[in-house]
Amino acid sequence: MSNELKKKYGLLTAIAMVVGIVIGSGVFFKAEKVLTATGGNLPLGILSWIIGGAIMIVCAYTFAIMATKYEYVNGVVDYAEVAMGKTYGYYVGWFMALIYYPTLTSVLAWVSARYTCVLLGFDIVGPEAMAISCFYLVASYTINALSPVLAGKFQVSTTIIKLIPLGLMAIVGTIVGLSTGMTVRNFTTIVNEVSAGNAIFTAVVATAFAYEGWIIATSINAELRDSKKNLPKALVMGTFLVMTVYILYYVGLAGAVTNEVMMQGGEAGAKMAFEELFTVVGGTALFVFVVISCLGTLNGLMLGCTRGMYSLAARNVGPAPEVFRQVDKVTNMPTNSSIFGLFLCGFWLLYFYGANLTSSWFGPFSFDTSELPIITIYAAYIPIFIMLMKKEKDLPSFKRFIMPALSILGCLFMIVAACFSHKMAVVYYLIVFAVIMLIGVAYSYKKGSASVN
Repeated sequence: MSNELKKKYGLLTAIAMVVGIVIGSGVFFKAEKVLTATGGNLPLGILSWIIGGAIMIVCAYTFAIMATKYEYVNGVVDYAEVAMGKTYGYYVGWFMALIYYPTLTSVLAWVSARYTCVLLGFDIVGPEAMAISCFYLVASYTINALSPVLAGKFQVSTTIIKLIPLGLMAIVGTIVGLSTGMTVRNFTTIVNEVSAGNAIFTAVVATAFAYEGWIIATSINAELRDSKKNLPKALVMGTFLVMTVYILYYVGLAGAVTNEVMMQGGEAGAKMAFEELFTVVGGTALFVFVVISCLGTLNGLMLGCTRGMYSLAARNVGPAPEVFRQVDKVTNMPTNSSIFGLFLCGFWLLYFYGANLTSSWFGPFSFDTSELPIITIYAAYIPIFIMLMKKEKDLPSFKRFIMPALSILGCLFMIVAACFSHKMAVVYYLIVFAVIMLIGVAYSYKKGSASVN
């Protein structure tokens, strides 16, 4: 009966769900980095958005193939289990719980605070920014832990709000820019000469943060009518729509202010563009929508954080599964897992500040937690895609070989791009990653091979 009730959404609703899950704060946060990385070369920047988007679309489609074969599967940990076995699934779950979700969530708390500080005239790396970051983290946790229903409604509302500043900037910015000649000027003027190869690598890694979230969208198959047909369509159309919106927003910015102003404006660049097009009052109001959009993304990621340890405990693996699988009878939330998730977010926010926002506290072990964990998850996808090609002998060649092979190439591109973009920081990140994963290995042996194999 529950499965019948869940199969209630059609293709259009599914596409809207994918768009709502993927679109977030990253496009506001990373648009200026892409522009700076490419030296103000707009065509090169757009190419970076296209490459990042194409990798997202191809990988999403390949996971959709798995989703249509295993309709009971829900989430990347389960896909890892199906493809590679329970041990690999456990390690992916450990990475998601201790690194992936909390690092991205902590960055999103700061990004939300960053744009709040731009509105209020505070320093984006000062005590005000960090105090607001901590407040947003705790507030997001509180909404999710005490009232999942309210958190869900907030998520739906912010999905609609996200599209307002993006759509208005894309449409109005492009129209105004074409009429004034600003768009043509920005497309034909390069601010700084840069190496095209290095610029593309750095910019594509930046777009990965903006596009992240598509893997969560693969889990909506349980709610779709005729999911074997509709899920691949929804994922491809939805992710393509996200890429299109991002590129049009990027072009719209070019119609509002010069590349030089956007690059020099830093965190205030987007606000300046909105004010240029919609006056100070209108621009400020739309920038408030940007902040709300960031908070919506933070809310969605916090949802993953609160369930990280629970997803392991539910499989009876990891530390203290009897503690982390407890669910509150009133709120229906895994309370202990939620508290630990908030602690991890606080830890990674402290690290992000010490590594990226002030004089380095960690020496060479200072790396960008908004980008490198995303690249690691792309590396984790590769064995899953390989096993899809090996196991699924009844699939046609396009689905069994061509799309998984393209997905693997996309993942490898992301890994190589990260190495070019972040250089030695990748090595130090991988050392920290290895230490955290070894702790997970120790817990897997402590539980005994029967629990994970």
